[in-house]
Amino acid sequence: MQGTGKIQNQKYSFLAKFFHWGFVFLFGYGIFKQVDDIEQLEDISLLKSEIFFASIFLFLLVLRFFYMKKTQITSLPAKTPKSQKFAAKLVHYSMYICLASICISGLTIGLFFWLGLKSGILIEFLISLHENSISIIYWLIIIHIIGALYHRIKNDGVWNSMVPVWKEKN
Repeated sequence: MQGTGKIQNQKYSFLAKFFHWGFVFLFGYGIFKQVDDIEQLEDISLLKSEIFFASIFLFLLVLRFFYMKKTQITSLPAKTPKSQKFAAKLVHYSMYICLASICISGLTIGLFFWLGLKSGILIEFLISLHENSISIIYWLIIIHIIGALYHRIKNDGVWNSMVPVWKEKN
Protein backbone atom coordinates (compact mmCIF):
# COMPACT_ATOMS: atom_id res chain seq x y z
CA MET A 1 0.00 0.00 0.00
CA GLN A 2 1.38 3.41 -0.93
CA GLY A 3 0.90 6.67 0.97
CA THR A 4 -1.88 7.74 -1.45
CA GLY A 5 -4.15 4.98 -0.21
CA LYS A 6 -4.04 3.19 -3.58
CA ILE A 7 -3.02 -0.42 -3.76
CA GLN A 8 0.20 -0.96 -5.65
CA ASN A 9 -0.77 -3.45 -8.34
CA GLN A 10 1.26 -6.48 -9.27
CA LYS A 11 3.41 -5.75 -12.28
CA TYR A 12 3.76 -8.58 -14.67
CA SER A 13 7.23 -9.93 -15.42
CA PHE A 14 9.07 -9.06 -18.61
CA LEU A 15 8.39 -12.59 -19.90
CA ALA A 16 4.65 -12.27 -19.16
CA LYS A 17 4.53 -8.98 -21.07
CA PHE A 18 6.60 -10.49 -23.90
CA PHE A 19 4.19 -13.43 -24.14
CA HIS A 20 1.16 -11.10 -24.13
CA TRP A 21 2.39 -8.72 -26.81
CA GLY A 22 4.13 -11.49 -28.75
CA PHE A 23 0.79 -13.26 -29.08
CA VAL A 24 -0.79 -10.07 -30.36
CA PHE A 25 1.74 -10.06 -33.20
CA LEU A 26 1.63 -13.84 -33.76
CA PHE A 27 -2.17 -13.80 -33.95
CA GLY A 28 -2.08 -10.81 -36.30
CA TYR A 29 0.41 -12.62 -38.51
CA GLY A 30 -1.78 -15.75 -38.48
CA ILE A 31 -4.79 -13.69 -39.59
CA PHE A 32 -2.73 -11.91 -42.25
CA LYS A 33 -1.46 -15.16 -43.78
CA GLN A 34 -4.66 -17.16 -43.31
CA VAL A 35 -5.83 -19.70 -45.85
CA ASP A 36 -8.85 -18.34 -47.70
CA ASP A 37 -9.90 -21.61 -49.30
CA ILE A 38 -9.13 -25.15 -48.13
CA GLU A 39 -8.09 -26.03 -51.70
CA GLN A 40 -5.01 -23.86 -51.17
CA LEU A 41 -3.70 -26.68 -48.98
CA GLU A 42 -3.04 -28.64 -52.20
CA ASP A 43 0.24 -26.67 -52.20
CA ILE A 44 2.36 -28.92 -49.96
CA SER A 45 4.73 -26.09 -49.01
CA LEU A 46 1.78 -23.98 -47.82
CA LEU A 47 0.36 -26.96 -45.93
CA LYS A 48 3.73 -27.54 -44.23
CA SER A 49 4.08 -23.88 -43.30
CA GLU A 50 0.54 -23.82 -41.88
CA ILE A 51 1.25 -26.95 -39.82
CA PHE A 52 4.55 -25.50 -38.61
CA PHE A 53 2.99 -22.17 -37.64
CA ALA A 54 0.01 -23.76 -35.86
CA SER A 55 2.29 -26.20 -34.01
CA ILE A 56 4.61 -23.44 -32.79
CA PHE A 57 1.64 -21.24 -31.86
CA LEU A 58 0.02 -24.07 -29.88
CA PHE A 59 3.29 -24.94 -28.13
CA LEU A 60 3.84 -21.30 -27.13
CA LEU A 61 0.20 -20.98 -26.03
CA VAL A 62 0.52 -23.97 -23.70
CA LEU A 63 3.87 -22.68 -22.43
CA ARG A 64 2.35 -19.24 -21.82
CA PHE A 65 -0.66 -20.69 -20.02
CA PHE A 66 1.45 -22.69 -17.57
CA TYR A 67 3.96 -19.87 -17.08
CA MET A 68 1.21 -17.36 -16.29
CA LYS A 69 -0.67 -19.82 -14.06
CA LYS A 70 2.41 -20.81 -12.03
CA THR A 71 4.33 -17.53 -11.78
CA GLN A 72 2.00 -14.54 -12.15
CA ILE A 73 -0.84 -13.19 -10.06
CA THR A 74 -3.67 -10.93 -11.15
CA SER A 75 -3.15 -7.20 -11.15
CA LEU A 76 -6.80 -6.60 -10.29
CA PRO A 77 -7.08 -4.64 -7.04
CA ALA A 78 -8.15 -6.68 -4.01
CA LYS A 79 -11.35 -4.62 -3.74
CA THR A 80 -12.47 -5.64 -7.25
CA PRO A 81 -15.98 -7.15 -7.10
CA LYS A 82 -16.10 -10.95 -7.35
CA SER A 83 -18.32 -10.73 -10.45
CA GLN A 84 -15.69 -8.65 -12.23
CA LYS A 85 -12.91 -11.05 -11.20
CA PHE A 86 -15.03 -13.94 -12.50
CA ALA A 87 -15.67 -12.13 -15.80
CA ALA A 88 -11.95 -11.43 -16.24
CA LYS A 89 -11.08 -15.10 -15.61
CA LEU A 90 -13.86 -16.26 -17.92
CA VAL A 91 -12.62 -14.07 -20.77
CA HIS A 92 -8.97 -15.05 -20.27
CA TYR A 93 -9.67 -18.80 -20.06
CA SER A 94 -12.05 -18.55 -23.02
CA MET A 95 -9.31 -16.85 -25.03
CA TYR A 96 -6.90 -19.71 -24.28
CA ILE A 97 -9.57 -22.28 -25.21
CA CYS A 98 -10.46 -20.49 -28.45
CA LEU A 99 -6.84 -20.04 -29.50
CA ALA A 100 -6.13 -23.70 -28.76
CA SER A 101 -9.27 -24.69 -30.65
CA ILE A 102 -8.18 -22.65 -33.67
CA CYS A 103 -4.77 -24.39 -33.67
CA ILE A 104 -6.02 -27.91 -33.00
CA SER A 105 -8.85 -27.72 -35.53
CA GLY A 106 -6.49 -26.19 -38.09
CA LEU A 107 -3.88 -28.89 -37.49
CA THR A 108 -6.54 -31.59 -37.76
CA ILE A 109 -7.86 -30.08 -41.00
CA GLY A 110 -4.29 -30.06 -42.32
CA LEU A 111 -3.73 -33.68 -41.28
CA PHE A 112 -6.99 -34.86 -42.82
CA PHE A 113 -6.29 -32.91 -45.99
CA TRP A 114 -2.81 -34.44 -46.20
CA LEU A 115 -4.34 -37.91 -45.71
CA GLY A 116 -6.71 -37.24 -48.62
CA LEU A 117 -9.85 -36.65 -46.54
CA LYS A 118 -10.72 -33.40 -48.29
CA SER A 119 -14.49 -33.50 -48.00
CA GLY A 120 -17.26 -34.99 -45.95
CA ILE A 121 -19.07 -34.33 -42.72
CA LEU A 122 -15.97 -34.61 -40.51
CA ILE A 123 -13.92 -32.08 -42.46
CA GLU A 124 -16.96 -29.78 -42.67
CA PHE A 125 -17.36 -30.03 -38.89
CA LEU A 126 -13.68 -29.19 -38.37
CA ILE A 127 -13.88 -26.22 -40.74
CA SER A 128 -16.98 -24.99 -38.91
CA LEU A 129 -15.27 -25.39 -35.53
CA HIS A 130 -12.21 -23.54 -36.85
CA GLU A 131 -14.24 -20.67 -38.32
CA ASN A 132 -16.50 -20.35 -35.27
CA SER A 133 -13.50 -20.32 -32.94
CA ILE A 134 -12.02 -17.49 -34.99
CA SER A 135 -15.28 -15.53 -34.81
CA ILE A 136 -15.50 -16.06 -31.05
CA ILE A 137 -11.89 -15.02 -30.47
CA TYR A 138 -12.56 -11.71 -32.23
CA TRP A 139 -15.37 -11.00 -29.74
CA LEU A 140 -13.22 -12.07 -26.81
CA ILE A 141 -10.41 -9.78 -27.97
CA ILE A 142 -12.88 -6.89 -28.20
CA ILE A 143 -14.14 -7.64 -24.67
CA HIS A 144 -10.52 -7.87 -23.43
CA ILE A 145 -9.66 -4.49 -24.97
CA ILE A 146 -12.82 -2.90 -23.53
CA GLY A 147 -11.86 -4.28 -20.11
CA ALA A 148 -8.34 -2.88 -20.44
CA LEU A 149 -9.70 0.52 -21.44
CA TYR A 150 -12.15 0.40 -18.52
CA HIS A 151 -9.23 -0.11 -16.14
CA ARG A 152 -7.27 2.64 -17.89
CA ILE A 153 -10.13 5.06 -17.29
CA LYS A 154 -10.61 3.77 -13.74
CA ASN A 155 -6.91 4.46 -13.10
CA ASP A 156 -6.58 1.42 -10.82
CA GLY A 157 -3.14 0.25 -12.01
CA VAL A 158 -4.34 -2.70 -14.07
CA TRP A 159 -3.52 -0.94 -17.36
CA ASN A 160 0.01 -0.06 -16.23
CA SER A 161 0.69 -3.64 -15.18
CA MET A 162 0.71 -4.86 -18.80
CA VAL A 163 0.55 -1.95 -21.26
CA PRO A 164 3.77 -0.07 -22.06
CA VAL A 165 2.13 3.11 -23.42
CA TRP A 166 -0.36 5.79 -22.34
CA LYS A 167 0.52 5.25 -18.69
CA GLU A 168 -1.97 6.01 -15.93
CA LYS A 169 -1.21 8.95 -13.68
CA ASN A 170 -0.71 8.05 -10.03
